[in-house]
Amino acid sequence: MSVTIEPIEATKSSLKKFVQFGIDHYRGNEFFVPPLLMDDVNTLLPDKNPAFDFCRAQSFMAYRDGKPVGRITGIINDVVNQRTGRKVLRFGFVEFIDDDEVVDGLFDAVSAWGRKEGMTEIVGPLGFTDLDYEGLLIDGFDQVGTMATIYNYPYYSRQLERRGMEKDIDWVEYLMPIPDSIPDKHQRIAEIVKKKFHLSVSKVKSRKELKERYGYQLFDLINRAYDQLYGYSPLTPRQIDHYIKLYLGLIKLDNICVIVDENDRLVGCGISVPSFSQALQKSRGRLFPFGWRHFLKPMFGRVDTVDLLLVAIDPEYQGKGVNALLFTELIPAFQRLGYKQAESNPELESNENVQKQWEYFERRQHKRRRSYRAEL
Repeated sequence: MSVTIEPIEATKSSLKKFVQFGIDHYRGNEFFVPPLLMDDVNTLLPDKNPAFDFCRAQSFMAYRDGKPVGRITGIINDVVNQRTGRKVLRFGFVEFIDDDEVVDGLFDAVSAWGRKEGMTEIVGPLGFTDLDYEGLLIDGFDQVGTMATIYNYPYYSRQLERRGMEKDIDWVEYLMPIPDSIPDKHQRIAEIVKKKFHLSVSKVKSRKELKERYGYQLFDLINRAYDQLYGYSPLTPRQIDHYIKLYLGLIKLDNICVIVDENDRLVGCGISVPSFSQALQKSRGRLFPFGWRHFLKPMFGRVDTVDLLLVAIDPEYQGKGVNALLFTELIPAFQRLGYKQAESNPELESNENVQKQWEYFERRQHKRRRSYRAEL
């Protein structure tokens, strides 16, 4: 039967089915890591996600014979479009079977919506902001995903390229064994940097202290550090409040490093988390009724892998060796926690500063992902 495309209402019940399709689509795939179902639902709900203060979105699902066979969300970030002077429709949350009619139906529908809203080009996969999923996996299909990244089947890139979409930018990811000791050069640089710029590592004693003392500073630092990066959408005060409540109460203090100047102003931060990949796979993306049990091990026990979520350095200190301070603090902590390897978050291949920070570590680039672009 022919494919039908239906717009999805932004309601919890409709979006649960939309998100669930993206999980069921990978049933039996040993490398796919599902999201927490309600996290993705809340990201797409206007009354839950403060990004809707400056974004518009419309989701669509493809059906054949009443069965879901694909999905996509169109997103217009008005702040980024104003900053860049472009009229960009982002697409994200995209999943589909390997079928030309399904793919064409989904992209035709989202493109028509974008043109109606005045957009002239389509780019993605991207989310509302940089804290959402971004980048289609194009290399590393035999590697287990992470909770912060997209996994997709190899045919996705072929289908997008068949549609005439071309590379806009790539991200790369690295897998690194935890070293037995801090590299000597990092140790020397860290000592020089501390003395020269009067910097120190702040010893945060509780999650409450982290939130109250550094919560706003942290996200303000992210805004300043990432401001010039590809497609960056500055976090608003409402978003910052949202993310402080959502994330900072859950972070293991041993997994973060906070660098401050002599006035206790945050100038650098590294945030990592134990890998939740196995917990998410075993729970199938649901905490209840029994999925929460699988999260006890990464939260309170030991896992082999630590996910390096982000590193943010104040632009005033970028390229001056401050990253070395992060590693001299985090490497001993990772050793104590029993981590055997670290996995980086996606890093823009064009971001030389972030690429250089790994040059003294043994590493393997194991994944690559891409943002595609086309005219509407």
